[in-house]
Amino acid sequence: MGLWMPFSSNRKPWGLRWRSSVWFITTVVGFGITTDLLVYSIIIPVLPFQLERLSYHKVSSLTGWLLCAYSGGLVFSTIPIAMHSERYSMRRMPLIFGLIALIGSQVMFMEAPNYAVMAIARVLQGISSSMVWIVGLALLCDTTPEKNVGKQLGIAMTGLSIGLLVGSPAGGALYTRFGFRAPFIFGSLCAVVDLLLRLLLIERNVALKWGYDPSEPSAVVMKEAPDASSTPDIQLSSIPIAHVHESTDPETNEVEEPTVPDKSRLPNARKLSIARRSIIDLALNRRPTPLLSVIVKLSQSPRALVALTMAFVYGLVQSMQEPSLPLHLQSVWGFNSGRVGLAYLAAVVPALISSPLAGFYVDRAGSDYITCICLFLALPWWIVLTLQRSLPLFIFALAAQCFFVSGVVAPVTTELASVSRKMAGVGYAHVYGAFNLAFGIGTAVGPVIGGQIYDRARHGWTALCCITSALILVCITLAFCYTGVDPLLAKVLRHYYPIDSIRKNPDEESNSADNTSRTHIVSRVGA
Repeated sequence: MGLWMPFSSNRKPWGLRWRSSVWFITTVVGFGITTDLLVYSIIIPVLPFQLERLSYHKVSSLTGWLLCAYSGGLVFSTIPIAMHSERYSMRRMPLIFGLIALIGSQVMFMEAPNYAVMAIARVLQGISSSMVWIVGLALLCDTTPEKNVGKQLGIAMTGLSIGLLVGSPAGGALYTRFGFRAPFIFGSLCAVVDLLLRLLLIERNVALKWGYDPSEPSAVVMKEAPDASSTPDIQLSSIPIAHVHESTDPETNEVEEPTVPDKSRLPNARKLSIARRSIIDLALNRRPTPLLSVIVKLSQSPRALVALTMAFVYGLVQSMQEPSLPLHLQSVWGFNSGRVGLAYLAAVVPALISSPLAGFYVDRAGSDYITCICLFLALPWWIVLTLQRSLPLFIFALAAQCFFVSGVVAPVTTELASVSRKMAGVGYAHVYGAFNLAFGIGTAVGPVIGGQIYDRARHGWTALCCITSALILVCITLAFCYTGVDPLLAKVLRHYYPIDSIRKNPDEESNSADNTSRTHIVSRVGA
C-alpha cells in the first residue's frame, strides 16, 4: 500500500490502526507546529547579518518587514485554505502540499540573491503555516473523541513552545559555526521528517471505510465498500435515524440522534448507530457552506467572538515583545545576543508544561475556569516586569507570565472546537481558519506597534507592559462573561439570584403554559 494515496487502492492500508490513531495524529500535528515555529524563528538571529552582507541599510526595519511578510502570507491564505478544506473534507493532502511549499520556500530563501526574493519566500512560509494551523488542528478534532479534545490540543500546542525554544538558539549557533545556509538546511531536514509523518497518517473518514473508527477503537463500525469511487452518494433523506434541528440560535443547530427503544436492545444496534452517525457526519461535512454564511454564524456566537479576540490578543502580546525585549535587556542589564537567547529560553520552557496541563483540565472542568484563572494570574507579572531593580526577579516574572499566557491557548482552541460542533454548516477548518486569521493579524501588527512604542515613548518598555496589562484585563472580563457552555457570570447570577422567572423568556413561558394545558387535557382523558 503506497503512502501517497492510501485511499486509492482496494487493499486495506497497512498499519491502519496506528496510522489513524488519535495519538499518532496528535504527534503529527504537534511536530508540524514545531516545524512551523522552528522555521519561523530560526532565521531571526540570522537575517540582520545576511542583509548587511548583501549591502542593505536600515537592517532593523527591513527585518521587521520580512517578519510581516510571513504574517501577510498567513493571513491572506487563511480563508481559501479553510473553505477548500471544509468543502472537500480533505485534511491530509493540504498538509502535504503545504509542507512541500515550506521546503521550497526554505531553499528559495537560502539562495535568495536580493530582498524581493526573500520577501516572496517568507510569504510562502506563511501560507505553509496556515496549512498546519487550520487543517492540522481540524484533522486532530476530527479524530479525537469530544471528551479528550482539550487534552490532545494541549499536547499538540506544546509544539509552539518547542519550536520557539529550539529555533533561535539553533539558528544563531549554526550560523556562527557553518555559515548562512546551515540554519535553512536544518529547517529543511526537519520539514522532510514532518513530510514523512504526514504521508503516513490516515484520516478518520478513510479508516471508517475499512471498519475502524479511531475515535472509538473498541467499537466495530459497519464496513463500507472498499472502493471509494464505487461508494454511492449519501442522501440524508434515506437515513431515518437522524434529523437536523433548526433554530434561530446558530449555536443550537446540531445533528441529533433520536433514541429508538426497540432497536436499542439489539446486539448490533451500537455498531449500526456508530456507522450511520459516521456516514451522516461525512455527508454533512461535504456540503459546501458559503463564506458569507460562515462569517455571519461566527459573528452571531459570543463564544466564538471572545475566543477569536483572545487569539488576536495572544498574537499581539507575544509579538510586541520581539523587537522590544532584547533592546530592554541590553539597555538595562547590558545583555548581548547570547544572553538574550538564554532569557528567551527561561521564558519559553515553562510553556512546555502549561499547555498540556490546561488542556487536561479543560476536558474535566470546562474552559471557563481555566481561561479566567490563567489570565488573572498572568496579569500581575506584567506589572512586575516594569521593575528594573533585580534581574532574577525580571527573568522569573518573564517566565511566569509566559507560563500563564500560554495556558490560554488550549482552552481557546477547545472552545472553538465546541462552537463548531454546535453550529450547523461550520466545520473545524472554518473555526481554526478564523483562529489563524485573528492570530496572524495580531502577529503582523504586534512587532510594528511594539517597535514604534518602544522607540517613541519616553518609557517605552513600561508603556508596553501597561498596554499588555490592559488587554489582559479586557480578556478576563470577556472570558468571565462569555467563555464556556455555562459562563462564570451566569453561574454567579444563578447563585445570588436563583429566580427562575427572571431567566425565562416569553417563548419559554408560552411553552410551559402549553405543556401545562396538555397535562390537564391528558389527565382529563385518563379520568
